[in-house]
Amino acid sequence: MTGIQAQSIATAEPVLSVQNLTTSFRVDGAWKPVVRNVSFDVAHSETVAIVGESGSGKSVTSLSIMRLLQADSSRIEGKIVLGGRDLLGLPEDQMRKVRGNDVAMIFQEPMTSLNPLFTIGDQISEALLCHRSMSKAEARAETIRLLEKVRIPSASSRFDEYPHRFSGGMRQRVMIAMALASRPKLLIADEPTTALDVTIQGQILDLIKMLQEEEGTSVLFITHDMGVVAEIADRTVVMFRGEQVETGATADIFHRGKHPYTRALLSAVPVLGSMQGRKRPLRFPVVNTATGESNAPVETADTVAAAARPVLEVKSLTKRFDIHSGLFGKLTGRVHAVENVSFDLYAGETLSLVGESGCGKSTTGRAIMRLIEAQSGSVIADGKDVLALDKAGMREMRKTVQMIFQDPFASLNPRIRVGDAIAEPYLEHRMGTAKQAKERVADLLTKVGLTPDMASRFPHEFSGGQRQRICIARALALEPKVIVADESVSALDVSIKAQVINLMLDLQQSLNLAFLFISHDMAVVERVSHRVAVMYLGEIVEIGPRAAVFGSPQHDYTKKLMAAVPVPDPDRRREKRTAANDEIRSPIRPVDYKIKPLEYHEVSPGHLVAV
Repeated sequence: MTGIQAQSIATAEPVLSVQNLTTSFRVDGAWKPVVRNVSFDVAHSETVAIVGESGSGKSVTSLSIMRLLQADSSRIEGKIVLGGRDLLGLPEDQMRKVRGNDVAMIFQEPMTSLNPLFTIGDQISEALLCHRSMSKAEARAETIRLLEKVRIPSASSRFDEYPHRFSGGMRQRVMIAMALASRPKLLIADEPTTALDVTIQGQILDLIKMLQEEEGTSVLFITHDMGVVAEIADRTVVMFRGEQVETGATADIFHRGKHPYTRALLSAVPVLGSMQGRKRPLRFPVVNTATGESNAPVETADTVAAAARPVLEVKSLTKRFDIHSGLFGKLTGRVHAVENVSFDLYAGETLSLVGESGCGKSTTGRAIMRLIEAQSGSVIADGKDVLALDKAGMREMRKTVQMIFQDPFASLNPRIRVGDAIAEPYLEHRMGTAKQAKERVADLLTKVGLTPDMASRFPHEFSGGQRQRICIARALALEPKVIVADESVSALDVSIKAQVINLMLDLQQSLNLAFLFISHDMAVVERVSHRVAVMYLGEIVEIGPRAAVFGSPQHDYTKKLMAAVPVPDPDRRREKRTAANDEIRSPIRPVDYKIKPLEYHEVSPGHLVAV
């Protein structure tokens, strides 16, 4: 930002001015404030980030600005001035005109924001027809222009496609196009990149910055990722337990943060390259949010026995999905999701599978668990061939191998209290009495950073991060030897992520657990792994010790993943990425396609690269 730009931002009237915002919810007949006395401005073409963990009040602040909270159970006080008008004083019919027209919002999960019954084009056109005087033909043309603007390839041909035909990154682009349809003065982005792969996240951040430069839109960016804050924000508001604890220029917050909680957030951010010279996984420092003091990070003990037989052996695992089309359902192609994947996993070891959505890493985990049936290959768990087990054998195998799923809400029954959900596998496998199960649940909830009294609540009463911790507790209930962790910490706040990873490392050390850690977060993978396998289009293209893969990446795709990781350094905010703005290529192949097995070159002991 130039000095003239900075001066104009300082002197011009802000696009949004929030003054003494207090939001309360009715709880047991009384008003309970969850956001207290929050004040900040957003200037023209400026990006302001609100950063904090789940429960800090950042999303409630954005919903209060949009007046999307339920009127009979919420109360919003203070002033929210947008374009000279106090939004809190507007009647609902006028507020409807403001939403989407003057201020638009991008939500965290695009699939829940898009109607699965309507095409992408119709949903964007609806926003145009509601807020701008256009014919249907004009709305269609403008929608295609917007889709092209957010870099969706073949935009005109994808107008009539449904949301399920788009990847997560492409769906988020659609949400950005919809938000920009009426050219709003202010764009509120609520965790828009949390669920995305690191390369797609980088593309979305670049897209928002590019559109902001072209349109002059102001952005209120809500996140818990300090790397993203450093990359996109001019100024930052730090929130903790409903209060604004620090506000300032992003560079000042990062380099001269004064509040203990700000320093706690920054110290919990994993930084790519911080593991140089270390052989084993490293615990995150535990920070006292009251004082800002933290202990030194501790390297884990060596728990991997090199001569022992692997606890999990995967050989030539292959999974393909048939594609049928036409009136008679003719087989027209196959998705080559997993192709000839082989690796060993030892007790006490963490092997990380990394790659973008669609690379096959989650399908590999599900095939190992036999949640889907593989076409060929073998999976030996604790000496038994998993793919050959009958129903009774599979039931017993579940005690050896457990899985933590990517979406915690989808894997929890909304009608069952979380305590019962955690106790269910313990009781089903007859590992103890109901009283012992209750004690086990209380212990597990405490271990994952929750409290025993939360056992009586239902899943919808928890935040996304809390629900993921519940799923981790449930997976630990049977004391398994292997845990397949599918993006198990991707949705967690930075400090909670650090706590959960520390917990996993402690459990690994005390119980000699083996982790198959499936993730797209390269900085976290570097921190927790003994070995790393990089997947691309269903195949492992590079595998080896963590120090070798991160210290000397050989495959072009590995280098691309590392280049896309956000760096928590605001001084690099204006740098442009060199990574290509594309998504992972399609793994769909013709029916008669013959796969050519990869050949590997050993560049150092145990470090294999596809050639």
